[in-house]
Amino acid sequence: MKYIIMLIIVIGLALMDFVTGIIKAYVKHDISSEKMRRGGLNKVTEILVMTTACGLEIGIGMLGQYYQTPELAGIAGTVAAGAVFTYIVLMELVSILENYGEISPDATWVSKIIKKLRNFNDKEEK
Repeated sequence: MKYIIMLIIVIGLALMDFVTGIIKAYVKHDISSEKMRRGGLNKVTEILVMTTACGLEIGIGMLGQYYQTPELAGIAGTVAAGAVFTYIVLMELVSILENYGEISPDATWVSKIIKKLRNFNDKEEK
């Protein structure tokens, strides 16, 4: 059941990001079929990666039962799927916020958050 919930959350966020991207392109008069196609393929790839991570968690759990270490395997599988899930969710939320910030110039709070995230990311890369 948790895999279904994780996939539904990822699919929902991917759809929200795609829709806000289309709205942003419409507002900016920059609608491009190439960008939409690339964005759609990125979303499909994210969903496939999340599905693979869920399958990996199941597979690691089965290996743990086979080798009589189900607790360790359960932890390893959960960490792997959880890390992928967290990364995708955070990436989608930031993208949705960026789109919203460009759609609504009055939302200055979004710009402040995005600037802080970019500064944090720049510090991490150095």
